[in-house]
Amino acid sequence: MGTILYTHSDCFGHDPGRMHPEHPARLKSILNALSADEFSSLDRREAPKATVEQIARAHPQDYVESILAAVPESGERHLDGDTVMTPGTGDAILRGSGAVCAAVDAVLGGAAKNAFCAMRPPGHHAEPRTPMGFCFFNQIAVGADHARAAHGLRRVAIVDFDVHHGNGTQAIFEADGGVFYASTHQTPLFPGTGKANERGVGNIVNVPLPPMAGSEEFRAAISEIISPKLIEFHPELLMISAGFDAHIDDPLASLCLTEEDFAWVTEELMRVADLVCDGKIVSVLEGGYDLEALAQSTAAHVRTLMKAS
Repeated sequence: MGTILYTHSDCFGHDPGRMHPEHPARLKSILNALSADEFSSLDRREAPKATVEQIARAHPQDYVESILAAVPESGERHLDGDTVMTPGTGDAILRGSGAVCAAVDAVLGGAAKNAFCAMRPPGHHAEPRTPMGFCFFNQIAVGADHARAAHGLRRVAIVDFDVHHGNGTQAIFEADGGVFYASTHQTPLFPGTGKANERGVGNIVNVPLPPMAGSEEFRAAISEIISPKLIEFHPELLMISAGFDAHIDDPLASLCLTEEDFAWVTEELMRVADLVCDGKIVSVLEGGYDLEALAQSTAAHVRTLMKAS
């Protein structure tokens, strides 16, 4: 067993324009980095399209259908100031959720120890009925619900180290004790959620970090607060919202992490997964908007995942 990489060329078809931070070059930079010889052993698979039924486990079905119906035949459709649809958006977001469901199937089925879904646009800001923050469907939530519905899991954990709080993931699961959600994120910053006192039904752990916080604060948040709570929850699958926009070079925020911090947090989460769920991890790309920092940070993350025994 090794690491599976899920991606698909349909993700390039979602193109909100070269001035938009979430543009196709993000994924191109990642795939270029993962084409190096050291990644030759990755099991590379094309992401399937999710079904409406799969996505409707996390979002109301009428919302799912309305989003797919809103995809323009030409030009752009702005759902808010940040969240833009183009003719290729529908296929891209179906592939995004499909990748995570396929990764869950593969990891829980024993085909791999872990998997990374290199997909765009991201998803963790998408609330049950609201697209926002570049996100349309919350693919990691879709994957968590798929793990429970299709595989009978009772406890799934999501750890989110994107620099922005995953308000959508929290909103979907805050009343659902079967899913644990933990997040490190910069505060103040978009979307303004994720205070430490937001605890759901005891299944939510938010660790806000101030602007300019770096490795020491981030590592303490993970090792001293999130990891013990994660072990206490004892999930059957660990999922990661892997955003790399907490990097010191990222233009949309002001935390000061480096590639070494992303390798470290991956190692730490793998350590916990080994303790509680036989190392089963599904990781999903979220943010990251400096192309070089994104590529190198993702490479550090995947390089570490590949070390799983």
